[in-house]
Amino acid sequence: MSEAHNHGDHAGHSHGHGHSHAPKDFGLAFAIGVVLNIGFVIVEAVYGLLSSSMALLADAGHNFSDVLGLLIAWAATILAKRKPGGRYSYGLRSSSIVAALINALFLVVAISIIAFEAVQRFAEPAPVAGKTVIIVATIGIVINTATALLFMHGSKGDINIRGAFLHMAADAAVSAGVVIAGFVILATGWSWVDPAVSLAIVAVIAASTWGLLRDSVNMSLHAIPPGVDQEDVAEFLKARPGVATIHDLHIWSMSTTETALTVHLVTPAGFPGDAFHVELARELKNRFAIDHPTIQIETGRAEDCALEPDHVV
Repeated sequence: MSEAHNHGDHAGHSHGHGHSHAPKDFGLAFAIGVVLNIGFVIVEAVYGLLSSSMALLADAGHNFSDVLGLLIAWAATILAKRKPGGRYSYGLRSSSIVAALINALFLVVAISIIAFEAVQRFAEPAPVAGKTVIIVATIGIVINTATALLFMHGSKGDINIRGAFLHMAADAAVSAGVVIAGFVILATGWSWVDPAVSLAIVAVIAASTWGLLRDSVNMSLHAIPPGVDQEDVAEFLKARPGVATIHDLHIWSMSTTETALTVHLVTPAGFPGDAFHVELARELKNRFAIDHPTIQIETGRAEDCALEPDHVV
């Protein structure tokens, strides 16, 4: 961090690092997921054409976007592990945020296409081979559920992995809906059920996509991460021994698994020492899951700092 202003008689600027929150290795999970889903996309598309099922074709198209999504998420986990260097002083950790955003946008495009095709099919209904739909969609339930389980344990702490999990979990639910449509068509002959299920697919995917899209956009805009209360952090910092006031507090996501903080602490009694920084970094990690705090100590007056006013960034 670079500032051009006076900090009084003594100033300290230091970084504290807690334990790494680097992405876990999901390489094998991604490899298995990609192979399974590419195979299923081919099967589903072929049988969707043979059975004239819009639901199967829609799901095949969505599953193909999921394969692309898995590949992007996989690439992001690899890039996030690259060491800092050159122009990328933080490395490529933020690639996981970009991947989550791209995956969310993929889903938005997919549901738009599915919705359009379903509405068209309502206007021109076509007969559907119910048995084929049931068999193929049942295979989809198994494959998508198995793939989702590969990412379940990592989905809470990493929205990039959550994107992969939600894609697969939503697909499993969608396949279940297609099976239901197949049974209804067999029992009643109502061909309109097929596009109706396609629209239900859109609703399911849209619901699961919203949270991913919201969180990835917020992270891209350096918003305070979910689960971190800036007021709580500010009060904690103000209560540290020797701290008179704080300013220029910023908290944002460095990646989908790491949170950074910068702040100026005013300590009129003088520089509190390295032990103060070490303990503060440890407490920020334990209390607020902030991995990368950058603390600037100012021993003069707060108003002497050009970044002291709240409206200045």
